[in-house]
Amino acid sequence: MPSVSLPPRLRALARGRRPRALSIAAANVLPLVGVVALDWNAAALMALYWFELGITAGWALVRALFAGRPSELDRDGLVVGPLAQRRAGLSIPWTGVEIRLSSLLVLPVAAPVLAAVWGVVGVLTVGVVADGGLAPDALDTVTLAVLAVFVAEGATTLVEYFGRGEYRDHSAQTAIQGVFVRGAAIFFSALFTVTVVAAGTLEDDAPISALDPDAIGLPLLLGVVAVKFAFDLSGLYGDRLAAFDESSSLDLGFAYDPPAAEPVDGSLTGTVRTVRQSRRSRLAGALTTPLGHPGLWYLAAVPALVAALFAIGGEWATVAALLAVAVVVPLGVAALDHELRYGLVAYRAGDDALVARDRLSGATLWRVEPWDETALRVTRGRLDRRLGTATVVIELRDDEYRIPGLADPEPVLSVFDRRAERPDGATDD
Repeated sequence: MPSVSLPPRLRALARGRRPRALSIAAANVLPLVGVVALDWNAAALMALYWFELGITAGWALVRALFAGRPSELDRDGLVVGPLAQRRAGLSIPWTGVEIRLSSLLVLPVAAPVLAAVWGVVGVLTVGVVADGGLAPDALDTVTLAVLAVFVAEGATTLVEYFGRGEYRDHSAQTAIQGVFVRGAAIFFSALFTVTVVAAGTLEDDAPISALDPDAIGLPLLLGVVAVKFAFDLSGLYGDRLAAFDESSSLDLGFAYDPPAAEPVDGSLTGTVRTVRQSRRSRLAGALTTPLGHPGLWYLAAVPALVAALFAIGGEWATVAALLAVAVVVPLGVAALDHELRYGLVAYRAGDDALVARDRLSGATLWRVEPWDETALRVTRGRLDRRLGTATVVIELRDDEYRIPGLADPEPVLSVFDRRAERPDGATDD
């Protein structure tokens, strides 16, 4: 996948760590100049840091949207799990950049979380030290600094993330991790500042809102800037922390690598046989999915309770409509999940591998080769016994695949040299 084409000067600027270093320099020199030369108090400093956190979160969401690697989501999650397995995406013309389906599944959760983090940090920082607002002169200079930080962060995203092709190494989840580090830096810096000054200037019964931001002296403000700068440097050299994590016996969490962007190999050799669920297995599986996901019926609780209220007033037509919604919604979600997970999947068995293929897009979902498995079982639950079908369970070292509702499991089993365990405890001959 090619990276976004940049002019020669921007390509030269994008080498090494220069774009991110320049952005960090701008984000730390500006508050330093404000504190030393413009007589900023704690309120102005924390206001700039708070807006910087919001700007960082906004650009992080942009980076998450165009992340080049799939996001790692819970495969057992309703609807989201099977959708995340389909590595589909929308290509942006003339750029080589792609918006992945798994990234779109992460953003509705990530955006509110980042907004909540920004709001909480603002209440605990600016809400405490800038209760009375900013002076007009400080407000003007802080506004200019905020614009400068916005431009610097945007330029870094364009030059480094897209220009250097850094997006190829990130999923939507890893693209937003740095926001939490900056949020923690701002929060703990403000907490330390407020605690030290409040202990020395406030009376025992005075509320924290009575704190005077001008009471925080220059040495302490410079200390806050230094702490923030140290956190930013740790983010700049995060790759070295990851290398240390990989080379040591410690598990610090820095060496996480998102799933690869390459599609799963779907090629097979020899005679290829295809099996899939029958229509009655698909229908029965959709109807029984709520039994394995009781949380589905929480979706029915709200319309059912509202229906009870209307029943008191005798509005029976409304009651019937709400009760229908209470039944249709969980069953509809269950049917969609089962269709995406099993019904719309074809299992192709060749001489060298078993692959699961999405019947809608034709993409390969997963691939298992002989001896990749650590156990192979054929089970028959109550539903299988009634339908005359079987479920094949393929256990891997760190994963498991279930193929339910097969009228004939033999094409799947023939791929593996291992004998399958049968329901009665026996194995294949």
